Amino acid sequence: MAGRWHPAPSGNSRTPRRASARPDEGSSQMPKQKTHSGTKKRFRVTRNGKVMVSQKNRAHLLEKKSARRKRRLSGETEITGKPAKNIKRLLNQ
Repeated sequence: MAGRWHPAPSGNSRTPRRASARPDEGSSQMPKQKTHSGTKKRFRVTRNGKVMVSQKNRAHLLEKKSARRKRRLSGETEITGKPAKNIKRLLNQ
């Protein structure tokens, strides 16, 4: 019959394609979670699971700050509670 649409032969753009060329590959696994790149630059997790962050107010404008204050701000401090749990989630730990 003229005017009636017939299925196109294999290889045409109208034929449905499979989602993956290899059906066995990764079909039973969820995709991996990506580490939050901003979080990994600012925080670190120790072997015991503590979340450490460097002290603020130590990046610039240091001439006006006393040596005692700059020494006190050196090093790292621990983050506890719910913020630490959120940071660990962003770092996939």
